[in-house]
Amino acid sequence: MRKLNESEVREEYQIDITNRFASLENANVDEDVNRTWENIKENMQTPAKESLVLHGLNQNKPWFDEECLGFLDQRKRTKLQWIQDPRQSNVDILNVVRREVSRYFKDKMKAYLRDKIEEIQTNGKIQIIRELYRGFNDFKKGYQPRCNIVKDEKDNLVADSHSIVASCRNYFYQLFNVHGVKEVIQAEIHTAEPLVTEPSAAEFELAINKLKCYKTSGIDHIPAEMIKAGGR
Repeated sequence: MRKLNESEVREEYQIDITNRFASLENANVDEDVNRTWENIKENMQTPAKESLVLHGLNQNKPWFDEECLGFLDQRKRTKLQWIQDPRQSNVDILNVVRREVSRYFKDKMKAYLRDKIEEIQTNGKIQIIRELYRGFNDFKKGYQPRCNIVKDEKDNLVADSHSIVASCRNYFYQLFNVHGVKEVIQAEIHTAEPLVTEPSAAEFELAINKLKCYKTSGIDHIPAEMIKAGGR
């Protein structure tokens, strides 16, 4: 969704949305409401996929790139050559390559940290608070390995996948299956539906502007940012 903050991307997205919704104005009024909603959802998602890009997951070492892979391959080839022919010359070559690779990785990491610090300083100066705290959290958290351990009913730690699934199954079975309740009295509630006029265009626009950003989308996978950036 960060791409929508760029004026060119936002304008391209709005033009695509406008052209697609223009075709919906001529749709059949008697069409099934579910089919109509599917068309609307598709016309919201398709321009987003074309204009925006998916944000990749954070790597443990973001500075590690294709050039780093080349250095690793060179070190592996040199080590393999030394294993096949353990002469002193090959030992010296391997030590030189190891020092070069280690020095390159250190310089690469220092350059990445320097760029991140400059990015945090820039976000602090121009008051982009969300990205500022995001940068702080990247430095604070660092690498956090995933922990696939849960506690069973007896408070014993369970690590293997089959035991974890069985423990979760037992937990939710006990949670959703209430025993001992024979009768559930259904209370009758009578309500009076007030006559509410259809919302005006201004009310509709006001409701869209009040949508909260940075929230997880629902089952339609349409975040509030996409609706608010769609234009008229």
